[in-house]
Amino acid sequence: MMLIAAGWITFLLLVGGLALDRAMTSMITSNFDQQLDYMLTGMVASTEIGPDGEVFFNRPLGDQRFLEPNSGLYWQIRGAGHDDFSSRSLWDRSLQVRADHFDAKPHVYDSIEFQGEKLRVMERSIILPGSETKWWFSVAAGRGELDAQIRRVRSILIYSFVILGLGLFVMAGLQSWYGLGPLRRVRRAIQKMRTTGANRVTEPLPLEVAPLVEELNGLLVHIDRQAEEARTHAGNLAHALKTPLTVVMNAATARAPDLSDTVIREAAVMRRQVDHHLARARAVGRRAVGQSRANVWASVEAVLRAVTRLYERTRFDLDGSREANVAIERQDLDEILGNLIENAAKYGGGSVFVTVGPASDAETCEIWIEDDGMGIPEEERIRIFDRGARLDTGKPGTGLGLAIVRDVAEIYGGTVELAESEDLGGLLVKLRLPRAKG
Repeated sequence: MMLIAAGWITFLLLVGGLALDRAMTSMITSNFDQQLDYMLTGMVASTEIGPDGEVFFNRPLGDQRFLEPNSGLYWQIRGAGHDDFSSRSLWDRSLQVRADHFDAKPHVYDSIEFQGEKLRVMERSIILPGSETKWWFSVAAGRGELDAQIRRVRSILIYSFVILGLGLFVMAGLQSWYGLGPLRRVRRAIQKMRTTGANRVTEPLPLEVAPLVEELNGLLVHIDRQAEEARTHAGNLAHALKTPLTVVMNAATARAPDLSDTVIREAAVMRRQVDHHLARARAVGRRAVGQSRANVWASVEAVLRAVTRLYERTRFDLDGSREANVAIERQDLDEILGNLIENAAKYGGGSVFVTVGPASDAETCEIWIEDDGMGIPEEERIRIFDRGARLDTGKPGTGLGLAIVRDVAEIYGGTVELAESEDLGGLLVKLRLPRAKG
């Protein structure tokens, strides 16, 4: 910020200084030229033609420098076929006159015809009354005084702009330092939070950084929640594996005759637990990546194509909105719907009805999975979500399907509810997931 401010200030000062220098130089030069024009007008007004045809002044010019040799102020009148009529200040010199054209109006130019002395010359062509000769009136002044005035003005401009630039640099630096002060306070607050073990920025901070602090605290809450989920997840996995490992250890220590069967049985239990926790961990990891998005209709169709091959005698119906999108990864949505639809086909009586429709509010999308099976008693609808819980042990399964569905749905902010299907008479599963934005 300070470098950009310094560069911009320098650029503006240079442009402004050059523009002001040109304006001041032009104004000083114009004023100098006006003095020359005043003298030239006085010469023309005082000039007459004598009886001999030569020019003369009917009154002397007022500036004393015209009478002093090499004074820096000169005049001269030249006509074709006549001697030059010039000021005493020219002494034995004469002004070069470009008499190849006629200048009805005065024109001015710089000349270096005198060695060591730069001149500012103004000329004009005049035909005087009583004469047919074209006379060239010239007045010249040394540029020393003009250049000295320009140098003085430029030195004043340079000093003024240097002081102005330094002041602006200091002001920009102070402004940047003061403007970034709230960020330094945020940095100190974060450093204090890290050293003291706090998990929030609680000290009052300026309004300019209040949104930043709110987002920072939100990020800290999110990180704490993820850390707590990771700790809980690790604890649950350790607890789930502890019992099978103890059984295997005891059987191995006692050299039990059914050791191999025990190892296979308990290994299967541990594998189911690991699969469950891995599915939950994948869902947490994908949720942390960013905003997810999946089309419900496409996911249901893909799941139905796979489940139809396993349950060819089951009739599957799909209805509802084709445009419904939910804020969940497609892989996790497929896993949730796959568990629910497969359970409906497995425990139903041959009919499964899936409905995709809007929920009562605009923030969620509701998916209904209905079957015509025996359903689940109301008093068992809470316990069925526990890991390993099964009501029908006569059919193959691990008892982890609904537990995985509940955990993955809750990770994305959704819910799962069991009820009785009014149309088919079996189980109704109401899955609510957050609707995707946009």
